[in-house]
Formats: sequence, C-alpha cells, structure tokens
Amino acid sequence: MPLPLAGNDFHLDRNLSWWDADTECQFVLSQPALDPHLWQEYVAGSYRSYRRHDVECALDHAALRTGHDTVMFFVALDKTLQMLAGVRAVGPLRSPDDAHAVVEWTGQQEQQAVRAMIADRVPFGILEMKTAWKVNDPARNCSLTEILARIGFHMSALLDVQFFMATAATFLLDKWRTSGGVVAPIPDTPYPDERFQTRLMWWDRRTFAKHATPDQASKIHVETTQLLHAFYRQPRAGNVQASRP
Repeated sequence: MPLPLAGNDFHLDRNLSWWDADTECQFVLSQPALDPHLWQEYVAGSYRSYRRHDVECALDHAALRTGHDTVMFFVALDKTLQMLAGVRAVGPLRSPDDAHAVVEWTGQQEQQAVRAMIADRVPFGILEMKTAWKVNDPARNCSLTEILARIGFHMSALLDVQFFMATAATFLLDKWRTSGGVVAPIPDTPYPDERFQTRLMWWDRRTFAKHATPDQASKIHVETTQLLHAFYRQPRAGNVQASRP
C-alpha cells in the first residue's frame, strides 16, 4: 500500500475561510508559508496560553519558529479579527519517529505500544494535532473547544488520510471525545511534568460517527463537505483573506 501524500507535497493556493454562527467567528485553514503573519499571530497566542497554564515547556520552539513541520494550521477570529483559538497539524507521519507522542512516553514501558499503534496506522495516513489553545471566553469556551476537537477531520479529508491523533491531559478527554475520539488503551504518562496525566487519543474518519455526539458528527459532515467543495470546485485565483461576513 503506498504511503499518503507527504506533507511537504501539499500546498494550498489560498487559505480556506468560513463563518461559524455558533461562535460568531471566522474559521481559517492555512499554511505557515501561505499566511506568515497569521501564523505568527497563532504562535504568539500559543505562547500566551501555555504560559498562562505554566506549560510553556511543552512547546516545540524550533517548530513554531519556522513552521517547517506544520502541514496546516487552523485559527478562529472574532468579528474584530482578534484570534481566539488555534491548532496545527503535523504529518502525514511517515514513521513513529515523526510523532511527538513517542517522545512524551519516553521512559515509560508503554512507549513501545505507542510506537506500534502509530506504525500500524502509518499506511492509512496519520496527522498529529499539536499546540491547541484558546482564550478564556465564557460565552464561547464550549463551542471553541468543539471546533478544536473536530478540525482534524477537515485537515485529514483535504490530505485524504484516515487517522489523526493528539495527546491531552486527562481532564480534557471528555471534551475531545465529543468528536469521536477514542482514548488509547495504555496508561497515562507524566508529561510535560508530574503535575499532569497525559493520554493518547485517536480519531478514525471511517468510524468516528459511532463515538461522536450527534451534533458534532453532523457538523463534521457538513463542514467537511463544504470545505472539500470549496477546495476542489471554486476558482483559486488568489488567497482569500479572513474577514467578517
């Protein structure tokens, strides 16, 4: 079975942008080289968020500085174009060595199990979702978390890969489960330090509907269909800037 398209072979001609009524935000999918200013704003937001939670040590400074390993990134912008949330995707992974999750289980006996799970899925395509963050906005917290939980489907559909994965602290798992994520059956790891119990979660484009909430499953289907239509059917003469509706 041939491996999926390499991340450095995938290029957007323009960013993909759509309005979300639930969050009253403009959602944007792009790439670091395509939208360098938007990327830098996303990176700055990640540093602010991770510092606020005292987990800046978990950030990959070199990767964020250059964006070299990021195949796509997502951001949410409010009506004033203030950035409220974001996440990036690494991949498609070519081997377990490409996954940061393997590093997070360093020193744990389950690290080999993490490597095996990744190796088994590599032929079908895997994205690793990383550096997710959002501002504290009581009116939008739930809906922003929901889009962060499902945006991997949009990216994996564009790249035609079957799986995406992420690691998260145990207290976040219920929020990520809404989009059909399944926690890997291995013990947690104390990453980035002993304060946290980090778990590995998988999403499968073929089976997610069995595990997702009806609302999330519906949004995944509708948004992904519309996004693919925009990507393949609409004229692609230039970059579409994030803007208010």
